[in-house]
Amino acid sequence: MPRKRKLLAQLSALQSNSSFPPFDALVNPNATSDGDSAPKSSKYFAVEKKNSSQLEADFFNQPCISLAKSFLGQILVRKLPDGRELWGRIVETEAYLGGEDEASHSKGGKQTQRNAAMFMKPGTLYVYQIYGIYFCVNVSSQGEGAAVLLRSLEPLQGLDAMRELRSASRKGPIKPLKDWQLCNGPSKLCQALGIDKAFDQRDLTQDAAIWMAPGHDLPGEQDVVATTRIGIGNTGEWAQKPLRFYLRGNKFVSVVDKKMEREMAAMGQISCS
Repeated sequence: MPRKRKLLAQLSALQSNSSFPPFDALVNPNATSDGDSAPKSSKYFAVEKKNSSQLEADFFNQPCISLAKSFLGQILVRKLPDGRELWGRIVETEAYLGGEDEASHSKGGKQTQRNAAMFMKPGTLYVYQIYGIYFCVNVSSQGEGAAVLLRSLEPLQGLDAMRELRSASRKGPIKPLKDWQLCNGPSKLCQALGIDKAFDQRDLTQDAAIWMAPGHDLPGEQDVVATTRIGIGNTGEWAQKPLRFYLRGNKFVSVVDKKMEREMAAMGQISCS
C-alpha cells in the first residue's frame, strides 16, 4: 500500500507540472499551448480542414435562380496536381432554367450525351466547349436540366499559377495580365483554374481537385444586380430576362450594366455610387 500511495503522489505531481501540455492538447494534437488549434502541414489535417469548410450537398439543392444568387460571395477552390490551391470569390453568375428556357442547352427537356450533367444531382459540374477551343463551367441545381454558369471570379489565392495557366493558352506576344483580367469571363475562369472537359460530371461535394468553400461577408440583396444574360441574342424574350447576377461595384465582373444599376438606384434598391 505505501508503494501505491507513493506512485499516486508522483502521478499527481506530474499532472500539476506546468511544463506538461494541457489535456486539450493531448486530445487534439493540433492545439498549441496558447490554445491555437490551427492545423499543421500534415496532409491528413489538411484534408480535415478542407472537408469541414466545404459546401455540402444541401447548399446546391435549391432552385436555379436562388442558387445563382447564393453562389455570389462563395469561394471556388481548385487544387492542382502539384498541390497548389487556387481560390476565387464568385462575383458573377447566370441561371439557365432548362425546359422552356430557349437559351439553355437543355431547352425542351432534351437530354443528350453532351448535357447529361445538367440532369444529374445538384452540385454536378457541367463543362462544355465553345468555338472548339474554350471551356465554360456550370453547376447543376434543382429543376430538370437546370444549371448555373459561373461567369467571373475575384482571384484570392494562387494568382501566379493562374497567370501561368492563362499564358499557356494565349498566343503571340503576351503582356502580363492584371489581377482583374485573370477570371473576368467564363472561359478565362476555366483557363485560370485549369478546368477542361475532364471535369464534366464531377461532383463538387466529393471531388478532391475542385470544390466550394463558404465565403465571408456574403452580399445582401442590395449588393446584387440582376440583369440580362450575355451572348444569347437569338432566344427571343429569354434574351431580355434578368437571369445574370453580379456583385455591384466589383471590378472583377465581366460586364457591368450601368443602366440597370441606375434604375435600381432610382427605385431605392441600391444607393447611388
